[in-house]
Amino acid sequence: MLAETICSAASAAGLGIAAIAAYRKRFLAATRIAAYALVPVGLVLTGVVEWVSGIAFKPEVWVGFGLLGLSWLLFMTTRAVERRTGGTRRERRAARAAQREEAAPRASAPPLGAASPAAAQPTGPRAEARPEAGGAGEDFSDIEAILKKHGI
Repeated sequence: MLAETICSAASAAGLGIAAIAAYRKRFLAATRIAAYALVPVGLVLTGVVEWVSGIAFKPEVWVGFGLLGLSWLLFMTTRAVERRTGGTRRERRAARAAQREEAAPRASAPPLGAASPAAAQPTGPRAEARPEAGGAGEDFSDIEAILKKHGI
């Protein structure tokens, strides 16, 4: 009974505000306000308010809402974790397999500093045309190693 009275009062207040808006020649706003104002009365007449007030004070209903909220929270948590880890189990396995295949050629290649001096010396016509700058090639070898390490 109290809920119906409150809904009726809210509708009456809304319709009063709509009348003021219409008086100020704001007909579109007045129509929209009147539409919102009629919703509480419509809910009372259809019985929705009585149904809601009937379930609002039952503990079983609140436990049900709590379980629904918990299931939603668990679902959203698993989605967030799935996005961070890279998707489903099948996708993670495929990514690990691709990473192993990519790492295998790198592991079999000799390290940059382990090459013999004879292997480091280029031979052929280009080697003769290139002038040696003393220790300048050594300075860039560290930078080249870092770039190769990062795949650049």
